[in-house]
Amino acid sequence: MPSPRYLLAEQVSLPWDSPGLLAGVDEAGRGPLAGPVVAAAVILDERQPIAGLADSKKLTARRRELLYDEILAKALCCSIAQASVEEIDQFNILHATMLAMRRAVEGLRLKPSKVLVDGNRLPTLQVRAEAIVQGDAKVPAISAASILAKVTRDRWCQEVDALYPGYGFARHKGYGTAEHLQALRSLGATVQHRRHFAPVAQALLCHSSE
Repeated sequence: MPSPRYLLAEQVSLPWDSPGLLAGVDEAGRGPLAGPVVAAAVILDERQPIAGLADSKKLTARRRELLYDEILAKALCCSIAQASVEEIDQFNILHATMLAMRRAVEGLRLKPSKVLVDGNRLPTLQVRAEAIVQGDAKVPAISAASILAKVTRDRWCQEVDALYPGYGFARHKGYGTAEHLQALRSLGATVQHRRHFAPVAQALLCHSSE
């Protein structure tokens, strides 16, 4: 499978707009040591505004859950996709993130005329696209996408916590906290861990030498 490509934002920055549907795209889960990276694409319905959209990291878990349901109910269409742990290890986290974003856009029921992506990188798409730094705090459609991606990823952590109760996934969400690193040292890595991330690779090395 070829490596998914991405573009630097400045290569395709668009100074003009045209009428049509606008999709916002964002991801969750680039930094954790385990699990997939999740991306979402959202086309909002201007006839059904959603109050309180913001960067998902600025919202409480309860507020994100409520907005998640409202976004699914009111948006023109939404798409949630991911790149697996295996793809992260194969391509690296940046390329896997671009792959998840591309899948999210391609999964939209309606084709947007333009896609706005949070950050400074763009996946290779068949539609016009622009990257916006801190777009999750500036563009409602990107905020909505960030909420869908974050809630989906957090729900995955809750499910995995039940399968691997000694790791604390429900609390640290896969990030390299002291608790998580101690669990890696004590218990080793699970199949959900990203093998090429340094703390995981170190845990695998330690346990293989025992």
